[in-house]
Amino acid sequence: MTNIHSTAIVDPKARVAESAVIGPYCVVGPDVELGGAVELLSHVVVAGRTRIGDGTRVFPFASIGHRPQDLKYKGEASTLEIGRNCQIREHVTMNPGTEGGGMVTKVGDDCLFMASAHVAHDCILGDNVIMANNATLAGHVLVGDYAFLGGLSAVHQFVRIGKHAMIGGMSGVEADVIPFGMVIGNRAYLNGLNIIGLRRRGFSRDDIHVLRNAYRLLFAPEGTLQERLSDVEEQFKDNPVVMEIVAFIRSDSSRSLSTPKFGGDGA
Repeated sequence: MTNIHSTAIVDPKARVAESAVIGPYCVVGPDVELGGAVELLSHVVVAGRTRIGDGTRVFPFASIGHRPQDLKYKGEASTLEIGRNCQIREHVTMNPGTEGGGMVTKVGDDCLFMASAHVAHDCILGDNVIMANNATLAGHVLVGDYAFLGGLSAVHQFVRIGKHAMIGGMSGVEADVIPFGMVIGNRAYLNGLNIIGLRRRGFSRDDIHVLRNAYRLLFAPEGTLQERLSDVEEQFKDNPVVMEIVAFIRSDSSRSLSTPKFGGDGA
């Protein structure tokens, strides 16, 4: 039988797994679905059309699934989907999607959201994403697997963050960040590759060496970016790791690309 504290308010229409735990003073709305072993520790509010995957833990004072902070939102039946085994810490806020953004906000599996992180409407996050304290995503942001967003960072709407990328603390990110890249600064610029993250994820020395070479060629001072991109695509066409960067840059985007400051490759 589901363990629901006597002070919690759970709408009878909510779909709550038998193994879920709902702690003191939590509020769960009628269109919410809580998977197996989900735990709401205390004082958690889950509203809207929100689905939380198995094993996810939500800590006190998190606000999950309330209407988006978007003046264009008119009450459309959008959703928020949160994956399995996530950790959602104190005061985190997550909003559902909107009609203008595909109607869904989606969070992958095994993600960590530290205190006061914010995931806005229509964001799509991969697996194993980490958002440190007070990191914030505006609407329509795409975040790849294993990306790390440092504390007090802020990402502009429609920006794409590639797989294994790292956003430095207190960075304002206005442009797309390539997979495996690292950006820092008040107005963030590309500062090389996320070498430490790559090593932690088990990338080989050969893979990292090839990525360094591709990075230096891609952001060399000679020629245009498109010319250098074509050179990288030809030279490293048999390397799937480098080709992830090529595919990312060639994909459609409404934002520009984060590049290094003039005079250094940072790799």
